[in-house]
Amino acid sequence: MQSGDLPQVLAVQALAYRGPMQETEATLASRHALSPATCWVAVDADAMGATVAGYLLTHPWCIAAPPPLDTRLDALPDASDCWYVHDMALAPRTRGAGVARRLYAAALASAQSLGLPASALVAVQQSQGFWTRFGYAAMSDISPQMAAKLAGYGDGAVFMTRSL
Repeated sequence: MQSGDLPQVLAVQALAYRGPMQETEATLASRHALSPATCWVAVDADAMGATVAGYLLTHPWCIAAPPPLDTRLDALPDASDCWYVHDMALAPRTRGAGVARRLYAAALASAQSLGLPASALVAVQQSQGFWTRFGYAAMSDISPQMAAKLAGYGDGAVFMTRSL
């Protein structure tokens, strides 16, 4: 992913998420700025150039403290203990074509080279089953602080983790 991809990333986000689930350009740009090697796009290549068909924004983080939705990050933690999957979204035209699988596989290979023991994410919009296919499991024993943070991600948000 390049910083110039952000306008197209925002367009894909608008197709994938409803209302308050859409994050600002500053939020997404902060993820990319802090960890450009762990942010990815999938592109459709045609005669007119390359169009972003999907994206995956990730970064090192602390497993016990996922950042609130639509929050700009200024720095990575000093002692990251997980690969945090901030967001994956695909343009509807790509669904069923294996784009998510290929995008995630490329990012996972890179993440594993970081030497972090685990990955974490917040599943939104009933996406828990999707993430289960990538090896994530819902955390059933969460703290009141985590429950409060999840509430900011909308109804049905689920904190999920997996080993790397």
